[in-house]
Amino acid sequence: MASPPWNTSEITGQLTRGIRRRSLLAGVAALGAAGALGAATGCSRVDVSGATDGGHLLEDLRKKGTVRMGIASEPPYASINSKGELTGEAPAVAKTIFQRLGIRNFEPVPVEFGALVPGLHSFQYDVIVAGMFINKARCAAVLFSDPDYESKDAFLVPKGNPHKIKDYPDIARQHLRMGTGIGYAEIDYAVGNGVKESTIQTYGDQIAGMEALEAGRIDAFAGTALTMIEALKTGKHPKVQMTSPFTPTVDGKQQRDGGGYGFRLGETKLRDAFNGELQKMKKSGELLRIAKPFGFTEEFMTDLTAKELCKK
Repeated sequence: MASPPWNTSEITGQLTRGIRRRSLLAGVAALGAAGALGAATGCSRVDVSGATDGGHLLEDLRKKGTVRMGIASEPPYASINSKGELTGEAPAVAKTIFQRLGIRNFEPVPVEFGALVPGLHSFQYDVIVAGMFINKARCAAVLFSDPDYESKDAFLVPKGNPHKIKDYPDIARQHLRMGTGIGYAEIDYAVGNGVKESTIQTYGDQIAGMEALEAGRIDAFAGTALTMIEALKTGKHPKVQMTSPFTPTVDGKQQRDGGGYGFRLGETKLRDAFNGELQKMKKSGELLRIAKPFGFTEEFMTDLTAKELCKK
C-alpha cells in the first residue's frame, strides 16, 4: 500500500521534534520550502507516495548516464569549493557508488539545507547527497540508504581543557557555562544530564562559539565533532582545542545518530543497489579511505541501519 501524501500541516510537529544534531532552524526552513512548493502547485499537500514496483530511476539514470545530486553547503559533508568544484565526503562516496552502478556523470544542484526534501519531490534532483541525518520524521518523506557515518559529539574548550571536560555530566557537576548552536539537540542532551538550561548560551555557529570561549563568556561549546574539526581548520583560534568525540547518553540510553543518502519513496531498486555497493565499501575499508581526507576517522564508521534510525 502506498504511503499517504505528505501533509505539511500534519508533519510540522514531527519534523521539529525529529530534527537531531541539525539546527532546528533548518527544520523550519524545510517546512517553509515545502509550503512554497504546495503553493506553487496550487495545493497544501505534496504527494510523496513515490514509485511502485521498485521504481525505474536506476534504469533511467543508466540510460542518461547522469545523476543530479541535491547538496547543501555544509563542509565536511558536501559543498562547492572556491574553484566551483563539488567536494565533501558525501559526494565522494556517492560518485564512487554511482560509477559502479553504471552512471558516470554527476550534476550538483546546490540548495539550502531546509529545501533538500521538497526539492527531491519536485524532481529538481535524483538523490540527496548532503550527509542528512536519518530519523522517523524524515523517513516519512524520504527513502534513505543505510548511513555511511555515525555522528559523535565533542566540546570546544580552552587550550589544555582546564576543567577536564569529557561529557555532559562534567558540565553539570562543575556548574560550568556551556555554549552551543541555536536549536541544537545538544541543548537537550545537556539538560538531560542535569545542566540547567539557564546556563546554556546559544550562538550562530562554531566560530562565534570559539570567540565566546576566548573571551571567557563560556567554559565549553558543544556540537558535532565533525563540524568542530572543520571549524578548527581555519587556524584562527589557536587558544581553543577540541575534546575527544563521544556518543551522548540520556537516561542511560545512547543517543546514536547517522547520516545517509535520500531517494524518493518507492525507488527501492536504486536504494537497494546503492546499499549493496555501500556495504561492500564498508567491509573492504574503502569507505573509510574515501572519507578520511574530510576528517572522518574509524570512530565515525557505523553498523547502524536506516531501518533502526527510522524508528527514532
